[in-house]
Amino acid sequence: MKIFAFGASILTSYWNGAATYYRGCYKYLARQGHQITFASPDAFDRKQHHDDGDFSYVDALYYPPTPHGIELMLAEASKADVVVKHSGLGVGDALLERRVAELQPERIVVFWDVDAPATLGRMAADKNDPFHNDVPSFDAVFTYGGGPRAREGYLDAGARAYYSIYNGLDPETHHPVPADPSLACDVVFLGNRLPDREARVEELFLRAAALAPDRQFILGGEGWGDKQMPPNVRWIGHVSVHDHNRLNCSANMVMNVNRASMADFGFSPPTRVFEVAGAGTCMLCDEWPGIDDCFEPENEILVVRSAEDVIAALQKHDEASRRKIGAAFLQRALRDHTYEQRARQAELAFQECLVRRDERASGASPELVVETA
Repeated sequence: MKIFAFGASILTSYWNGAATYYRGCYKYLARQGHQITFASPDAFDRKQHHDDGDFSYVDALYYPPTPHGIELMLAEASKADVVVKHSGLGVGDALLERRVAELQPERIVVFWDVDAPATLGRMAADKNDPFHNDVPSFDAVFTYGGGPRAREGYLDAGARAYYSIYNGLDPETHHPVPADPSLACDVVFLGNRLPDREARVEELFLRAAALAPDRQFILGGEGWGDKQMPPNVRWIGHVSVHDHNRLNCSANMVMNVNRASMADFGFSPPTRVFEVAGAGTCMLCDEWPGIDDCFEPENEILVVRSAEDVIAALQKHDEASRRKIGAAFLQRALRDHTYEQRARQAELAFQECLVRRDERASGASPELVVETA
């Protein structure tokens, strides 16, 4: 199949937390024989911050984020068998959502949400949001997490079919590498400064650092430059995806902190969780519903609810214990959570959409399809 996707960017992680997810899903869809085109708006300086890597599996395009530029891309998209509109491009989203939905029935059209809590929250807050009218027009809605709340939210909004395609691990991209002494620390957290996450970072990371002045903490990500921090926290700014392995393998423990909305919805393991699993490093993860569906707490991942929990974990787990947990973390990810598996789920979903389209064309009434990863 020819698949044409609109998304923030597949070439850079700069202010684009979905980059690893896009790469994993589309890389393995391409390996299954599909032809991928990924179109992104030329916005937010992303074009000036490309990551290193081999992106030969995809034809990556940029377009001017104007109505005319969007129409030119839609003309290209109309040549595909499947057209995907991802959420959160940042410019032209409403126009694209409407116009992509209008491309069916000649081709399959899918809304693939990389932030279901934000999209559903936006719709709930505004009954006049035009996306209310668009949802029933798509052949299917995919989300990268969100669990029962995301599923019910989209079904209530009239989705014809719903599939949850979780984040995953690409072992060719995220894997153990030698530690870098310049990045050695007890705990590292990598994440951009966002209002929806800052309070949780203050509690789990910054307050934990303040409670353990003899330990070393590293903070990576954009936006933290003017944040007051304990003296044992070192801020290193934006970290390219190319450097994530080196960072993850240099820390004794890596912390994950979900945004508050995703933690509330639950069932939303972010890319960072699987990146760290690929490194085989022990993870401290904030608590949210569904985490134990992905990894076994205490044996494969350490769940923390407060700064005191972080300190207790640091005191309890020596190097041997951390290595054992990290190794189990990696093996579980390789067994159950690879992007190769996610791509197969997406491929099956596209095929089911084609079957339902043919059923509708013949006058049949296809049943609602609800599946989760």
